[in-house]
Parts: sequence; C-alpha cells; structure tokens
Amino acid sequence: MSMTVLYPVADSAERALAAPVARAAREREARTRGKGEVRFVVEEAGPAFETREAALDAYAGRLEDDRPGKRTVLAPEDRYCSLREVLAAERGRRPALGPISPTYEDGRRWPQPAKHHRTVWRLSVAYWKLVGAEEAKALIQARSARRDPQAETLEPDALRAMARQPLKPVKPQQPLDVGLFEYRPPEAPDTIIPDE
Repeated sequence: MSMTVLYPVADSAERALAAPVARAAREREARTRGKGEVRFVVEEAGPAFETREAALDAYAGRLEDDRPGKRTVLAPEDRYCSLREVLAAERGRRPALGPISPTYEDGRRWPQPAKHHRTVWRLSVAYWKLVGAEEAKALIQARSARRDPQAETLEPDALRAMARQPLKPVKPQQPLDVGLFEYRPPEAPDTIIPDE
C-alpha cells in the first residue's frame, strides 16, 4: 500500500474526478504518464452545498467522513479531494472582502462584521493539470532559466510560470557564516565566540 497521494492527471477538475489520464505522485511521473507538460493546481469542482453534511453525502467515497455511523476512511493514495467552506456568489459574483482595521474597543481587538456573508461547501480537487503548448513552452523555459545561473533577463511568460511553481533550491545550502558579531579565536578555530 502506497503512503503517498496519487494525484490525477487531467485537463480539468471534472475530468480529474471522472476519467483522469493517469495518476502520479510527482511532477516527473505526471509528465511521463500524461505525455505532456503539467502543473499542479487545486480547483473547485461540482455544485455548491448549503451544509457540510449534504456535501459529504453527495461525495461519499471520495472524502473522509468522520460522522458517527457514516465513518469512511480513504486509502492514503486517494486523498486528493477536500471540502472547503467558501463565500457564496451574490448576483453571480463572490463578494470581495476588504481589509479590516483593528479597533481595540470594549476589550475587543476586531470589530463585529457589518454583514455576515453566506457560505457554501465546495469540493476542492488537487491534480496535475495538462497544459497547452504555449503554457508548456513557458514552463520549460522557466524551468531552464531557473537552473541557469548565467541567465540575466527573463521573459514575462517565464516569470509568470516561475511564480506558479513551488520554490526549488538552485544549489545545496551553504554552511553558516560567521557573522559581524562573532569571531573564531586563533587557539580554537573550530569555536565561534559572540563578540559584543
């Protein structure tokens, strides 16, 4: 039994649920099995539900259910779906929540919200998304530019693609330096002493 999540490889969240091309844990596997460039995404799929219980009933077998009498435990490789409580759309759009300044009044730091927004439950699917030729070109270019220490300028597409990718180290971490307020005594060069 695998202990890693095997994410679907597909071109949309609905396809990832219904008929994925393949399943893979890592990007390299997903590229090989999907026969193309991929990027990792988390997208909402399916309808919105008013209650968590209704969503768990609708997606029985896809989500872990902790309710008494309906307890369901998924295999580790099948845990690529989750439920999220999101703001409900009002007049076709989700409401924008602006920043709130702290007030520090009546022993409370944050003010009471002026309006309570309605929330709904949506299924969230994490999967390897197959990308088109243009986006694939940008991903390959960004990947090679990220590994090339001599690269000075990057195209905007490459920068956008790099921004979507998780951070990866470009070289091994260097040992710690001796800072401005530390020194090594000549009689014990392997000892670092703080200097005040």
